[in-house]
Amino acid sequence: MEKVECVVIGAGVVGLAVAAELGARGREVLVLEEADSFGTGMSSRNSEVIHAGLYYAPGSLKARMCVAGRKRLYEYCRARGVRHKRCGKMVVAMNGDEHARLDALRRRAGENGMDDIECMDGAAAKALEPSLTCSMALLSPSSGMIDSRELMLCLFADVQSSGGMVVFSSPCLSGRLCENGGAVLEIGGAQPMQLRTNLLVNCAGLGAQKLAHSLEGFPGEKIPPLYFGKGNYFVLKKSFAAPPFSRLIYPLPGEHSLGAHVTCSLDGRVRLGPDLEWTDAPDYQVDPARASSFEKAVRRYWHDMPEDSLAPDYAGIRPKLARAGEPAEDFCILGPAHHGCRGMIHLFGIESPGLTSCLAIADYVVSLAIQ
Repeated sequence: MEKVECVVIGAGVVGLAVAAELGARGREVLVLEEADSFGTGMSSRNSEVIHAGLYYAPGSLKARMCVAGRKRLYEYCRARGVRHKRCGKMVVAMNGDEHARLDALRRRAGENGMDDIECMDGAAAKALEPSLTCSMALLSPSSGMIDSRELMLCLFADVQSSGGMVVFSSPCLSGRLCENGGAVLEIGGAQPMQLRTNLLVNCAGLGAQKLAHSLEGFPGEKIPPLYFGKGNYFVLKKSFAAPPFSRLIYPLPGEHSLGAHVTCSLDGRVRLGPDLEWTDAPDYQVDPARASSFEKAVRRYWHDMPEDSLAPDYAGIRPKLARAGEPAEDFCILGPAHHGCRGMIHLFGIESPGLTSCLAIADYVVSLAIQ
């Protein structure tokens, strides 16, 4: 049986950030990933937006991790040369009925410590973004875009530079808890093995609940339910001399989704999405017929959007901890104080703003490990 001090399951952006932080603290780290590369799941199937912290309940993990993580992420990008752009975001209201919701969003941003939010009328918004039509808008200058693959490449290098290893095509099939803490894991792949670890960090994303249930001795009642929220994306087929917007343009958010927004990616493509489609299992096919609902949603604030201009792009699956019709849940990060099992930390429901929050989440996980 092989032994290693710390094992992180999942080489997405959060798993790599956790492993890099553990390595920076002098811990021996092994990252196990069932795919043949890093970041093949949620980490590469999102909007690549750096969120500022507008949306999340004050005091929640999402609010705390997003605000702290955004600051850390910009610093990291500058230090490591990761492509990013602090372009800003505008959240728009279309009529008087939506103004109260926009003002509530402004107040929530203030409660989360954001002191740079600006509220403006439709004329002022149009002066900043001539293609935009709205009656009121919030401007968040701290929002931006990031190249998520470059970020993960740097985090991968950080893991290796501290002596850690990332092993691909190595699924964790099951395991059992040890009386004195940690676990013995059954690892599959081309070279199956047993692995003893003092600290197990479950960053398996969509597979986090399945992994937790496979661990003999872990209390099943501590594992939250999992629901799949599919987000479809479309891109504009038409080439523009310049993108229609210089900032991210968002509608008012729903309970489980931020709404179909317009982003101009770092490579110049104009992307729309995601929407929210509840599914029973992960499914990454984008139905071209959904283009009509996208056009209707986006044309509310972009009246000059070209007709029949959308092509399917890609889809991502978000791990929801509440079903449709229920209030959205916070991040669920459970350490020994929550579940009573020493040497074990589980991360459930790490969806948006997980990319923005990755470095702050890593700090938080390491603090739980130290405790």
